[in-house]
Amino acid sequence: MSKIDTVLFDFDGTIMDTNNVILMSWQHTFRTLENREEDESKLTATFGEPLEYTLERFFPDVPVEESIGVYRSYQRKNFSDLIALFPGMKELVIECKARGYKTGLVTSRLKRTAMEGLEKFDLTKHFDVIVTPEDTDKHKPDPEPVNIALEKLGSQPGNAVMLGDTLFDIQCSHNAGIGAVLVSWSLALAGKTREDLGEDAPDHIIEKPEELFEII
Repeated sequence: MSKIDTVLFDFDGTIMDTNNVILMSWQHTFRTLENREEDESKLTATFGEPLEYTLERFFPDVPVEESIGVYRSYQRKNFSDLIALFPGMKELVIECKARGYKTGLVTSRLKRTAMEGLEKFDLTKHFDVIVTPEDTDKHKPDPEPVNIALEKLGSQPGNAVMLGDTLFDIQCSHNAGIGAVLVSWSLALAGKTREDLGEDAPDHIIEKPEELFEII
């Protein structure tokens, strides 16, 4: 691996434990639209996917604006109360900055709630750039979000890595030509090894946040 000077982070499931609020938002949506709850494994398999795509697939007969409204209304009311930082991740972001790495957040979460989460835990100032879906025409696994972050940071793909928790993060990283680091606390890929993931395997899997520095 070339000399790394840039570290990009995913938000949901990587820095921020939003698993509970996402699952509860989905179940609220299924109860509201279909009077039932969905199998949790089917929900976690969608983690990292743009919300509109998933809603259109789950509820093809419901206008997507309606299903989005149901899902987001629950998140707006409950998001801040149901999120938490994964242990050691705030410290990792701060230490990356302290060591001189350029830092970026690349997320499929809309800016409003992404910023709400960052500000709740006083993380906003530790990122040099933040890329949300409002900044892109294409989304993970397309490389555009990462490309935008690299351009804003003045970084080259060969000198960057991204930490993520889903196949979309891994594919986005590889499509952009940067290193892909999977966090072991991923719910979407829980227990998966590099061998399990085949051609979508990350370059590295870390068990603890501080292990990143052994890689870069």
